[in-house]
Order: sequence, then structure tokens, then C-alpha cells
Amino acid sequence: MIYLNGDFMPIEEARIPVLDRGFIFGDGVYEVIPVYSRRPFRLAEHLLRLQDSLDGIRLLNPHSNEHWSSLVEQIIARNESEDQYLYLHITRGVAKRDHAFPKGVMPTVFIMSNPLLAPPKELLASGVSAITTDDNRWLRCDIKAISLLPNVLLRQMAVDAGAVETVLLREGFMTEGAASNIFVVKNETLLAPPKNHLMLPGITYDVVLELAAAHKIPNEVRTVSEYEMRTAQELLLTSSTKEIMPITRLDGKPVGDGKPGPMFALLYQLYQNYKVTVMRDAVSIS
Repeated sequence: MIYLNGDFMPIEEARIPVLDRGFIFGDGVYEVIPVYSRRPFRLAEHLLRLQDSLDGIRLLNPHSNEHWSSLVEQIIARNESEDQYLYLHITRGVAKRDHAFPKGVMPTVFIMSNPLLAPPKELLASGVSAITTDDNRWLRCDIKAISLLPNVLLRQMAVDAGAVETVLLREGFMTEGAASNIFVVKNETLLAPPKNHLMLPGITYDVVLELAAAHKIPNEVRTVSEYEMRTAQELLLTSSTKEIMPITRLDGKPVGDGKPGPMFALLYQLYQNYKVTVMRDAVSIS
């Protein structure tokens, strides 16, 4: 069951006009929210990021946070899985094809749910492989825009190479993955690229840094050079659907000793504990 412009319906019945600006121009934004035991994870933070993306494309938010929360609750209730991930999609609406913003047009609002599957245990035990390439995307990567063709092409490079992710480099520095944030462990310190217009501010990224601070894990938020990435003791991949995963091979070469490291093991366990805490409505990070 999905939500589209005020109605709940089976996804097979959903229809969008071909002149929707999301279809014509990719003119819209989206958000992905994980759900554990039928409770949305860090909903307030996801809605804040959604607002930032809407502000970034100068599109008025069609709903209040209270209304979004109600829609989220209803979508969760209308789908079977205990663990889900919700996809929220807002476009500028339907209008004749013209680059300029149309006036008096209602945004298109679409929400769907899919089962959220935990990363396979064997991948957590062995780690995943990644490749690198130049970051050739636009300069507003902080906007969670639906026009994801560059990310699609970059992610397909990983698939073609038998890897899970493509790690992106810009002018000698690491930015993020094609569909994830990337952390580097160097000299027992967790390194994270700073939030700016060159990367999407991840919700899981935030949780990892909060956990590191709360548990006195050495960490630095700063630019991370390609050299630091390639000589790292560990590389970690984070996203709302993959949570935290270890990258153990990069461009065909082992990362560190080629096995998931102690930083991954610690942060993974802290993250799982935090999820349980959140689901019990005790949202303190400590």
C-alpha cells in the first residue's frame, strides 16, 4: 500500500501524469526513513533533512511535520513488515514543460514502503569490496534530489566490478559513496569528511559520530585525503538501509589486514544497542 496525493492505494493502481516535473525534469527531492519494529528511526532528523532538501530547490513543504508523522504512521500500519524502509518523494507537480517554476501548482507527494532487510551476516563477517573513481556530480550533493543519474552511473561501476560501492574522490580528497557515507580509520582515529555541499548529510553518519563522542572514541571531522583513505586501517560504509558495513577491499587491494576491524566491531555493536534504546523511546545517545 502506498500514498499518493491524498489517497492510499495498492501500488499497482498509482498513476502520475507524464507532465509531472519529476518525470520531465527530475525536479523534486526524496527521503528514506528506516523503520524498526514498526517505529520510524530518528523521524525528526529525517524530516529536518527533507526540509533542507526542499529549501535547497525552493519548493514549499506541502505538509507540516505533524502531518508527515501521521502519514508515516499510516503507511507503516498498512504494510506487513515489522522492519521497513519508507521512501518519500515530492516533486514540483504537474505543469506544461517549461524550465521556469510554474505558479499555482500543487506538489506531487508519494510515499511507499519496502521490507527492510538487515545486511547479511556473512558480509558483516567478511566485509565488502569497493572501487574508487572521480566524483563527477554537481556541486549541490547536500540536496537529496530525485535526479540521481550520476549516482546511478557511479553505482553501476561498482556492480560491473563485482563491488558493493563506489567511493568518490574530488581533487585528491574523499567525499562519500555513490549511495552512502564513508568513514576512514587511521591511527585508531575515526575520520569523517565534513558536511558541506559536496556530500549528503547522512542520518547514520550523525549517529556514528554521536556514538563515537559519547563513548570517547577518538574522532575527527575534517577533509580526508585520498592517501589517508588508501592507507587506512579500516573503511566503513554507512547508510539508512545498510547501517554500518566494513569495506575490506578497495580497488582490488585489502584494506588494513583485509578483515573487518575493531572499530567496525565496536561501532556496529553500539549502533545495534542504540537502535534498541530508540525503539524503547529512550533516545539518549549515552
